Amino acid sequence: MDSPHGAAVTAEDFGLKGPRGWAFRGVRLDAPPGALIAIEGPSGSGRTCLLLALTGRMRASEGRAEVGGLRLPRQMAAVRRISALGPVPGVSELDPAFTVAEHLRERALLQRRYDGSLRALLHPRTERTAAARNRIDTALDTAGLDPANLPKAERTSVRDLERLEALRLSVALALIGRPRLLAVDDTDLKLSDAERAEAWELLRSVADSGTTVLAVCSQAPVGAITVRTATTATTVTSGTADITEADAADVSEPAEAPRATTEKTTDEKTTDEGTADAFAETGRA
Repeated sequence: MDSPHGAAVTAEDFGLKGPRGWAFRGVRLDAPPGALIAIEGPSGSGRTCLLLALTGRMRASEGRAEVGGLRLPRQMAAVRRISALGPVPGVSELDPAFTVAEHLRERALLQRRYDGSLRALLHPRTERTAAARNRIDTALDTAGLDPANLPKAERTSVRDLERLEALRLSVALALIGRPRLLAVDDTDLKLSDAERAEAWELLRSVADSGTTVLAVCSQAPVGAITVRTATTATTVTSGTADITEADAADVSEPAEAPRATTEKTTDEKTTDEGTADAFAETGRA
């Protein structure tokens, strides 16, 4: 099976404003397909909003961006179709009561239901089942998760997984859809130094396989294309060049995350539905 081809990600003066000010502003980015992009900054600095905006889950207020040649915010729905979310708290979290097998089975079924072609649905059931199993095995292998090594194998509940194991499962679930862009929030949260190194090794391997990776973190690894966020400024590091935006806004308190929007038609009519509803896109969020 061919590796998914990653999406190039570019942005110019990209910004998103909420009720209390700018979540982020002036972001400039130029990352090739298959890149590892780190969004670095303290909690509350707008880094998750930037991740969601670049994956078509939040509508930017100014500037422009492209993901895989698709323009944001004009083609948000199309960007959502080629991107997938790993763990994002409050948006795409694992269900602690589910087992690993239940999560994998559910994602495979949803993938086949919503992303499968009509021709594929006409194939014999045994062939469809084998194809789904192959997708799952490939995703698990890429994520470095072997269910056989878990306490109860695939019957292990999510609540019994270690933090790094849960991260690997979330990544595997996202990769079942063969996205061109994988987004992961809080990559290094609650990880030891050794576990943090393993997490970045995992994401580098995903990028090396051809999928562009966008990861939120408190400290970016060496060699990643890095976007640094703060409550009043955003710095982008690409290669050896550092670019710092001007003061984002005169805001007396941290910016509040804007409501996400769900694209309704190609002429960009949208409805504010709250963050949870905006990410109800089945099998992706």
